[in-house]
Order: sequence, then C-alpha cells, then structure tokens
Amino acid sequence: MTGPGRGFSYGRLALAALGAATAVLLLTAVVVAVLRPTGVWGLLVALGGVVGAIAAMATVSGRMTRRAFGDDESHPDS
Repeated sequence: MTGPGRGFSYGRLALAALGAATAVLLLTAVVVAVLRPTGVWGLLVALGGVVGAIAAMATVSGRMTRRAFGDDESHPDS
C-alpha cells in the first residue's frame, strides 16, 4: 500500500517515542550514578538528559510519521 493506511498507529508512535525518551533518561541516570557530578555539573548533566530525551522523542516520531505518510517534499502543495 502506498497511502496513509500503511499501518500507522498512534499507540505504536507513543510507545516508541516514550521508549526512546526512557532509554536516554536511563542512560543519563547511569552517567550520574557513575560520575557522581556535584553542584552545577550535576544539573547540567540532568538538563542534557532532558534535552536528549526530547530530541529522541522528536527523532523517533518524525521518522515513524514520515515512513507512514511519505515525505512532504514530493507533494506539489509544499
């Protein structure tokens, strides 16, 4: 099939995006546990983890949506 009905699921999209964010946050927790940063450095590592989780969610959801609905650049109205 070539249309939007190629198996797109909001549930699968949500689980994949949350799974990617969870993986990044778990990695951040391991880094904090191993390095034991203090003060401002700990805050920066935690903030980097949150930004990384948001970026992972955006990347996964963008790729899944693009795969399901196709690329907008091929559409004549874009």
